[in-house]
Amino acid sequence: MDEIVTVREMRPEDEPGVGALFAACEDYFVAATGNPALSADVQSLYYALPDGADFDQKRLLVMCRGGGIVGLVDVVDRHPDAETCSVGVFLLAPEARREGIGTDVARRLLQEAAGRGMRNVTATCPRGWEPGLGFLRSLGFEIGAPHDTTALCTALLRPAR
Repeated sequence: MDEIVTVREMRPEDEPGVGALFAACEDYFVAATGNPALSADVQSLYYALPDGADFDQKRLLVMCRGGGIVGLVDVVDRHPDAETCSVGVFLLAPEARREGIGTDVARRLLQEAAGRGMRNVTATCPRGWEPGLGFLRSLGFEIGAPHDTTALCTALLRPAR
């Protein structure tokens, strides 16, 4: 990881870069949905919320390196309760994988969440998608049983106090 990776809120002008990230991450989308990402999937990020969440809880973060977007994190703060945040998507461009970027960013975000009083973090991952499941395990997440109605499973992390 030679260049510094910054994390910031996604802006409207980031949509083309996020669209390119989605296209590059076909392996994730095929594992999650059975199909590659569509151009409308970037727009749907803004509106996708779990049941019971409000739009003001939603955070879309981009990981940037060398002027380009190399990752995205979709977070819902304080959901499903005040001490938990939910990560819906954590994507890293294939050319940036296995460099420690994802682990570094995830640890920074976990530390930030703990500093804001969130004791638990849940994450979703396509069931059977070993790159994502292995990543979650390496961070200390406990992988739960897959949901019967979706291709996703959930993982839970309770940071040490």
